[in-house]
Amino acid sequence: MSTLALGFASFPLLLALIFARAPIGLAMFAVGAAGLTLATGSPAMVLARLKTESFSTFSSYSLAVIPMFLLMGQFATRGGMSRALFRAAGAWVGHWRGGLAMASVAASAGFGAICGSSLATAATMGQVALPELKRAGYTGGFSVATLAAGGTLGILIPPSVVLVIYAILTETNIARLFLAALLPGLLAAAGYGVVIALYVRRHPEAAGAPQPRGGRGRATLALWPVAAIFALVVGGIWGGWFTPTEGAAVGAAGTGLVAWAGGGLGRAGLVEALLETARASAMIFFILLGAALYNGFLAFARVPQELSAFVVGLGLGPFAVLGLILVFYLALGCVMDSLSMILLTIPIFWPLVAGLDFGLAGADTAVWFGVLVLIVVEVGLVTPPVGMNLFVICALDRETPASAAYGPVLWFVASDLARVLLLVAFPGIVLFLL
Repeated sequence: MSTLALGFASFPLLLALIFARAPIGLAMFAVGAAGLTLATGSPAMVLARLKTESFSTFSSYSLAVIPMFLLMGQFATRGGMSRALFRAAGAWVGHWRGGLAMASVAASAGFGAICGSSLATAATMGQVALPELKRAGYTGGFSVATLAAGGTLGILIPPSVVLVIYAILTETNIARLFLAALLPGLLAAAGYGVVIALYVRRHPEAAGAPQPRGGRGRATLALWPVAAIFALVVGGIWGGWFTPTEGAAVGAAGTGLVAWAGGGLGRAGLVEALLETARASAMIFFILLGAALYNGFLAFARVPQELSAFVVGLGLGPFAVLGLILVFYLALGCVMDSLSMILLTIPIFWPLVAGLDFGLAGADTAVWFGVLVLIVVEVGLVTPPVGMNLFVICALDRETPASAAYGPVLWFVASDLARVLLLVAFPGIVLFLL
């Protein structure tokens, strides 16, 4: 078997290992190591590659932003910021029909601004909002679908861990990516609000009774820590006061101080937050190492170059190629998490996209494509039958089977797809704040 054929054969093998529930980082590491050994005929190549890949991957200053944002999310959860967000949103829109569901989406967007993780946002807001939705009379399927969709805002609203990884892989400015993702993230939250309003009008039995008005001032005032941290981190990065890595450290320190001052972060909570951050960081960094080894094998086999030449030879237009890539991400999102998809596919797809003419500058194309990819991989996390966000929320609501959420969640998926089409047709929406 030729080296190129070996490279293409490795991809279905990798997917088979993932379907068999092998850890994704381990699967990429094993397939990459085996591929390099077979391609070169010497295991020494794997050891030589590991020597350089380990140092070049983990010595990257930009990667320090990941544990800082993860720690910020841990502090925010223990500091009660998620509950404050939900209460404030409920005070403003809870009296509308479906208002408590809209409040869940708004709170998810706010928590995403200090978290950076989709699954963490879904799990945290599920713990806060799910009991309130059930108590207010919302059906289980609609509640699960709403919170699963709201969780996707965790990496759309900056800061975003996945966007940081994308920026490193494509050598794109992180601050520009954060700014570009802000408006599409707000559009997503607004689109979900419209979906909720339409759904409860069509299915009035799905929504509980409207909540009483009152307490807006007190609830809104309780949000000042969230607003201050978001303004400090994102505003500081945008204004050039500090780098994204320094901004993440400032955000983590500020969130920790707020959580400590509010009594939600004692010594035991601090130790637990640090341990959880270490576990999540270790998982992400091992996936990074596995992806680096596997992508090194693909580069050695010339898979990206040959795939690019094949697609160009088909004579498809730039937007047709982009459409095929986005559809592929939608399908892959049903079985993989967003970080793994980015690490696995961007080294293959980005050189192809970079060679196409969309009428944009190279740096703008990278930003635009990154936001589009971010949206479609998150759509996959709520797409039936195996959307990971759905599983996270269903694990919190043992009484509601995942199948009960399939119908309602498709309304949110339709909103996501409409937004993707809008951003493909009008790239200026993504680039507006740059």
